[in-house]
Amino acid sequence: MWHITKREIYDNLNSLRFTLATVLLLGLMLTNAIVHLREHPERIQNYHNAVAEHHNRLKAAADESLYKLAQKGPGYLPKKPSPLRFCAEGGETYLSERAQGGHHRWGTDTLESFWILAYPSATPNQRNVRPVVTKVDWGFIIGYVLSLVALLFTFDSISGERERGTLRLTLANSIPRHSVLIGKFLGALISISIPFTLSILINLLVISTSSDVHLGTEAWGRLGIIFSIALLYTCLFLALGLLVSARVQRSAVSLVILLLVWIVFVVFMPSTLASIAGGSPSSGPTLDFWERSEKLGDELSNEYDSKRYKEPEDSTKRIELDGEFVIKDAEQQEKLHVERLNQRIEQVNRARAITRFSPVTIVQHLLESFAGTGFERHLQFLENVQTYAREFRAFIDDTDRADPDSLHISGVPAGMSQKPVSPESVPKFEDTLNLSKDFNTATTELLLLVLFVVVLLSGAYLAFVRVEV
Repeated sequence: MWHITKREIYDNLNSLRFTLATVLLLGLMLTNAIVHLREHPERIQNYHNAVAEHHNRLKAAADESLYKLAQKGPGYLPKKPSPLRFCAEGGETYLSERAQGGHHRWGTDTLESFWILAYPSATPNQRNVRPVVTKVDWGFIIGYVLSLVALLFTFDSISGERERGTLRLTLANSIPRHSVLIGKFLGALISISIPFTLSILINLLVISTSSDVHLGTEAWGRLGIIFSIALLYTCLFLALGLLVSARVQRSAVSLVILLLVWIVFVVFMPSTLASIAGGSPSSGPTLDFWERSEKLGDELSNEYDSKRYKEPEDSTKRIELDGEFVIKDAEQQEKLHVERLNQRIEQVNRARAITRFSPVTIVQHLLESFAGTGFERHLQFLENVQTYAREFRAFIDDTDRADPDSLHISGVPAGMSQKPVSPESVPKFEDTLNLSKDFNTATTELLLLVLFVVVLLSGAYLAFVRVEV
């Protein structure tokens, strides 16, 4: 087996396709690094500006009073850009870069609406769930270029030897057929890994020269996972190439069939499935969102106005009713935003499930998960926002209870503490990534990819066993 592997590697290294693959991969990886170094500093600067704006808002409200801090909320909560965005763009252009924690709807002489979380859009276009081919990122290089290179290295592995008559000489010796097949598979895999690994190292070397890109220990671990996924994806197309090469008599026919299969599964299928997913109906009403919002507000006003105005303006009962009205209004408005967000998430998840039948889409989802981009990253950001909102509200409640002069009635100035708050004690929003969560979300795609590889390798073996030489 090792002798066959070495022979395959030697033949591939001295072939024109190896040279072309090396030049192509190096050129694309260098382009990717240069574009990232040009765009990433601006994204980082925008993020730092948003963080500074968030802190300034908290400080201004805290210096005024606890009530103002509670009423205005934390403001815009920015999403931290991933340092590995060069690996997978992930449709980041179509995803919001922040959430709003200060949605002011109405105000009177005595009452003002309380802040709620206004969630960003999940994606403005369901057809954007397909792999992005306009960005030269690792997702494009691996999903499209590397898969095509794998087919070019295996289309004549068996059919070519049958044409030349060398396969008969090889099998005339006491060599098991599975050893021949595995040797060819490993030889092609190692041959492709050489230029791919070299291009990745040069890509990372160029990117690491910039002071604006900081790749920590976790980032390097994620890069190792992405590299392993790329090799697994390459194995899928190597197995496909061996399968077709074992089933046909001539290498030219094998090449034509493999190119047609590649176009169907890598180019045509993702776009078609994305169009089908994008045309799926919505799971609930979204167009009348603001009408529903106003209707809920009017109904609540009608319910409480008659109760509130019966009580003297400075009475404790009136303050309690006012606070109950403001808080309930904020709760039902936030619930409405959550319902709309869940509808959008459900639509995108349904679309992603449909496009999952394409191997290139599976790899795209995996690269997005471990690069910290794309829709799964967006869901982690929303989860971080919701966790911070709970911490912020708990801080307001605890601080208000610590003030003996407060009536401890949330929602109205007369019922809450009017003392200023130390800005340093106010919780600050931090957007973080969790590698264990990324593994959990990527489990299904990883299993599907492994299943594809196992099925195709098994098919290649069964086809090769039946080959007549």
